[in-house]
Amino acid sequence: MPSYDPNNIFAKILRGELPCYKVYEDDKALAFLDIMPRAPGHTLVLPKAPARNILDVPADDLAHVATVAQTIAKAAMTAFAADGITVQQFNEGAGGQVVFHLHVHVIPRKAGQPMKPPAAAKEKPEVLAEQAKALMAALAAG
Repeated sequence: MPSYDPNNIFAKILRGELPCYKVYEDDKALAFLDIMPRAPGHTLVLPKAPARNILDVPADDLAHVATVAQTIAKAAMTAFAADGITVQQFNEGAGGQVVFHLHVHVIPRKAGQPMKPPAAAKEKPEVLAEQAKALMAALAAG
């Protein structure tokens, strides 16, 4: 397996070198909106520790990412009046991974509405800003 690349796009976001629509952060994880969402509120949750994917992440970091993903999922149900949540996680190119820093997709879903194809189109910044605001409000409300 190739080694972790500290210059991947998510590592740059973690270092503050690139912007994101942050919705959650603690000492071990960061969650932000996907700029090419498959559905409104599509959020990425990743560990701050350098981990290429599930194959090399320390178990405690993986557990924390899962806990944060659950927190985001619960808030997204409220914020986006979702009927369900899709959680996805891909490993290595053959497994569908595109950015090689472990991340979990948390995607709010509405019954009868299919997801957009992966990386179909960038969402407008003002839409992402409003979605981030709604999700952060739902997180704050608990």
